[in-house]
Amino acid sequence: MPLFDRSGREVTLTQAGEELLLHTRLIHQQIDEAERMMADLRGLKQGKITLTMAATANYFAPQMIAAFHASYPDARITLEVANRAGLIAALEENRSDMVIMGRPPEGMEVEKQSFCENPLVVIAAPTHPLANAEEISLQRLSEEPFIIREEGSGTRIAIQRFLDTHGLAPNVVMEMNRTEAIKQAVMAELGVGIVSLHTLDMELQLRRLSVLRVVDFPILRHWYLVHRKGKRLAAMPQAFKEFVLRQGGALLRLPDW
Repeated sequence: MPLFDRSGREVTLTQAGEELLLHTRLIHQQIDEAERMMADLRGLKQGKITLTMAATANYFAPQMIAAFHASYPDARITLEVANRAGLIAALEENRSDMVIMGRPPEGMEVEKQSFCENPLVVIAAPTHPLANAEEISLQRLSEEPFIIREEGSGTRIAIQRFLDTHGLAPNVVMEMNRTEAIKQAVMAELGVGIVSLHTLDMELQLRRLSVLRVVDFPILRHWYLVHRKGKRLAAMPQAFKEFVLRQGGALLRLPDW
């Protein structure tokens, strides 16, 4: 059966090609897992870990990996940063040992364990009129122009649930798919934003951003290690999982605000 459709310089997969690609990926994953299991049985101290994580986790994951490497210097870690759709695809296709994310998917058979808190806070430029205010009401906050994450992101889902619970409809002036872009727009005084407190260490130290003291904030979330239910982890991924669950919370210091 033909696997490719060729039209000029463009090459696309046929339906048969898509099906074969799916099975090939699964076979490759099984071979890779078998190789790692055999390495474990031979008593090797080295091993490979594949991780997929939310973009926001990139602000703290290197700290955890560095601490893990101090105990397991021969570990080889492959790291992929993805949006929420990419995180769910990594779980569905079983192409990562574990996923680091803020909101595990519903309706999928996964094992999930939280390892630290992930507070969402409201940020503004230090020159903003509310920067030094105390007990800002949600109603007052909703009058400000908002810069917010894109539809479908884990942060956006958490924010939307919070706003819906309190019956608020903020004035959204911009949607952005990166936390860094939101911070830059807020620093440029284009509006206020809601981001993870984990992402603000440098900006708060340099006083380039302020955390607003809003009633009922922060929105408290958690960071999770997630993998497919029943997945058998090789020795090195299992060691990483145990390390993060045991020490992850202590390693990730939240900035003062």
